Amino acid sequence: MWEGRFITARRQGKWEYVARSRGIRAAVILAIDEGHVLLVEQFRVPLGRNCIELPAGLVGDETAGEAADIAAIRELEEETGYLAESMEDCGEFYSSPGMVSESFSLFRAIGLTKTGDGGGTDGEDIIVHRVHLDKLDQFIATKRAAGAGIDVRLLLLLPFGQP
Repeated sequence: MWEGRFITARRQGKWEYVARSRGIRAAVILAIDEGHVLLVEQFRVPLGRNCIELPAGLVGDETAGEAADIAAIRELEEETGYLAESMEDCGEFYSSPGMVSESFSLFRAIGLTKTGDGGGTDGEDIIVHRVHLDKLDQFIATKRAAGAGIDVRLLLLLPFGQP
């Protein structure tokens, strides 16, 4: 139906959905440093507001054939200012399979070293949050009350039954 640089709108029968263009994939990074999880906050155009998320980025958007773990290391450092020695691949997941065909690979960052402030590349204006896991539910509640969107992937860090 329509194709842009990063996404494609498709129709199969009556079903409409969105896919990534050019075989681009996503990597999402779970980075825990001394009991603190690294989160990013950035404005998301589709939401019209800031969103609290795990660090993430596209694989192969600039370099065809880029390895997902290498992209995850690069994205984590760009967004948070933390360099990982390596990434553990935790598998492939689908965030909204009724609407989007995109999958993402979840990586756990191993051996973190702070190398800078993070903040992303030009124009991303990422705010880095280092939140103690025991305070994560309170942090999310505060951000939600202030109007921020909360990425569904943060559910993996919340105690069962929490908002």
